[in-house]
Amino acid sequence: MGNEARLHATGGRELRDLGDGILLLDRRDAEPYWNRLVAPEWPEDRAGFARAVDNTITIFATLGRLAHIWPYPGRNQPRDIVDRLVRAGFDNMGSDHLMVLGDPGPAVRRAVQPLANGVTVERFHRVTAASLDAAPSIARVLAEAFAVDDERRSSIELETVGSLEGSVLHVVLVRVDGQPAAVAKRSTMDGISYLSSIGTRPRFRRRGLGGLATAIATADAAEAGSTWTYLKVDIRNLDAQRLYAALGYARVPGQVDDLLLRR
Repeated sequence: MGNEARLHATGGRELRDLGDGILLLDRRDAEPYWNRLVAPEWPEDRAGFARAVDNTITIFATLGRLAHIWPYPGRNQPRDIVDRLVRAGFDNMGSDHLMVLGDPGPAVRRAVQPLANGVTVERFHRVTAASLDAAPSIARVLAEAFAVDDERRSSIELETVGSLEGSVLHVVLVRVDGQPAAVAKRSTMDGISYLSSIGTRPRFRRRGLGGLATAIATADAAEAGSTWTYLKVDIRNLDAQRLYAALGYARVPGQVDDLLLRR
């Protein structure tokens, strides 16, 4: 899944092919999410695996970052890499299911349904006067949806604007009576679309707005000619999994684990 890292390599972030994994690096922001090794393929034997772990820890330490690894289902090598990393001192910060769009029909049909009274939809691509004006609203939705600390809200706003500087990111913003309510981001490159940052402010939940934003982003990906559209969802979030399944997504066997070395 190096392509996801490529999609995130915007706003000045760097992408490095280490030969046995893809490193995403943000020199300005130490947040682990933006500094990670994706889909490592390491030796099976204990000695070779230990060397790979030590080398990775050294690379992150040299960069002044916490060692952060995202193994992917179907790409992990060795297959028990998560268990091995936990034994090596990494904490499993959470697990996601990978869901891939099989049938865009349900999302396309949902995207074109008439909007409820007071609901409006805005799309943003690249840095424009409109996207700059909307950036605080987008940041507000995401901060409240994911319970982000207030001091991080400005970082979300800067991240949104920085990502819009390229041609990859598209943002769907749903409002209710002018108030920002739900967001979905779509990053598209080389015929592949990754949906992320799908969230709804707590006061606007249970109205189908997150589903609407997801459906529109999915339909837009299909319209853009994406041959593969996917997203990740927390394995504990059964409601979201059912929502995405209803929009045409299907789970990929296995899970995506988020492994962080805190010491």
